[in-house]
Amino acid sequence: MQQFIYRFESMSTPCELILFSSSKQQADTAAQAIVKESKRLEQKYSYYRPASLLYRLNNRDEQYLDTETTTLLKRAKQYYSATNGIFDITVATIKELYRTLDNTQELETQKAKLLPFTGCEHFDIKKSHLYFDNPHTRIDLGGFVKEYAVDRAALIAKKQHISAALINFGGDIYAYGTKPNGDAFKVGIKDPNNPKEHATFVTLNNEALTTSASYERHYRVGGHTYSHILTKDLALHTPNSVSVISPNCVESGVYSTALMINANLPTTNRVIVL
Repeated sequence: MQQFIYRFESMSTPCELILFSSSKQQADTAAQAIVKESKRLEQKYSYYRPASLLYRLNNRDEQYLDTETTTLLKRAKQYYSATNGIFDITVATIKELYRTLDNTQELETQKAKLLPFTGCEHFDIKKSHLYFDNPHTRIDLGGFVKEYAVDRAALIAKKQHISAALINFGGDIYAYGTKPNGDAFKVGIKDPNNPKEHATFVTLNNEALTTSASYERHYRVGGHTYSHILTKDLALHTPNSVSVISPNCVESGVYSTALMINANLPTTNRVIVL
């Protein structure tokens, strides 16, 4: 059994595949299929690309949903309910304000006008069509699709009969199987106070790990710093980072984000708070 490593970029994120296979050709075929799939999802659900399906949906140029998109949006609604409205893909409705405004007072004024249009109750799916109840609500699947791409990559690895794999899309990780010696994969979690170091390590076996952290990305508006994890009410969040281990990457991603906003949110998943 040999180890093969592949690196590429997708969704503005460095991605790495560590595949274990008895054949380089088999590993190459699996890696190529994973790269192709991640690029497909990137193009389809990009928030900013005018040709993407998500862009057209947000601009009301398209209503029809294929099976994949219907499933993703329904899952997002389910997580919105399960997290008491904390995980909310319609926070995109106020997202552009943080990107385009440079005055905090104007930010709060404009935000107050748009907040009534946030919430997954403002869109519905009927007979494979998406309906918004107002012209303002927008959807961003950025906190969902990358994790979905990791889960898809794991599925492709299994279908290609890869013996084991560690899939890492910018820190969104899935460990498929075990190493040839039978050991589980060992993954480090960054120290939020010193991101060049690891605070702890965890072992994964057919499990996903994601980490949400306020120190890595942020918005600057009028000299104020806002976490990239936007909410309806709060601008800054504690703790510094939350990691969640669950059966799939989408689940981990949802709860690591939601627990950054409400650390008391109930979950049956393994949680590491730093």
